[in-house]
Amino acid sequence: MVDVLYFAWVRERIGLPKEQLDTTAATVMDLVEELRAREERYAVAFSDISALKVALDQELADFNAPLEGVREVAFFPPMTGG
Repeated sequence: MVDVLYFAWVRERIGLPKEQLDTTAATVMDLVEELRAREERYAVAFSDISALKVALDQELADFNAPLEGVREVAFFPPMTGG
């Protein structure tokens, strides 16, 4: 089981702030593919992953990162400071 968190417009498109998933995904990209296949709202939210960042257990990662041992995956748009 992995906790998946969605922030900003990702959360708005999916309609959930977080959920707990039972996944067989080996990498973040595998998880994204599983999510895209679930429902249209996920397909829309993950249609352009170049517009997303991901963190694994609160550490920035890339979409090829392995999920083994990961407890939390967070998806969010890039942040800008000001």
